[in-house]
Amino acid sequence: MQEDTRTRVLRLIADNPQMTQRELADAVGISTGSVHYLLNALLEAGLVKFGNFSASQDKRRYAYILTPKGVAEKAALTHRFLKRKMQEYEDLAREIDALEEEMSQEGSASGQALSGTPTRNR
Repeated sequence: MQEDTRTRVLRLIADNPQMTQRELADAVGISTGSVHYLLNALLEAGLVKFGNFSASQDKRRYAYILTPKGVAEKAALTHRFLKRKMQEYEDLAREIDALEEEMSQEGSASGQALSGTPTRNR
């Protein structure tokens, strides 16, 4: 879960460096305090750095910028995230197939039709 959160934050920062901590928290679905803690960890690890957000009227406002190390980490995390989600998808597809088979056998055994049962397109 933490790796997924870290992946999402890095992706959001890469796409929207001007996002505030509150906006990041809302987009990821975690508290602002958790985002603050995560950003500090990313800064300490050298994955993110502060930059001035030049388009802002408030010159105290910062942008979060991925460092080259952060770009590489984002790529690695995204690869692992995608691999994990594909495995979850395959596991779910097998479970759906097994349940459909079970329903089909139960329907055949009792002589009932399975009309109205949703089918999955692959």
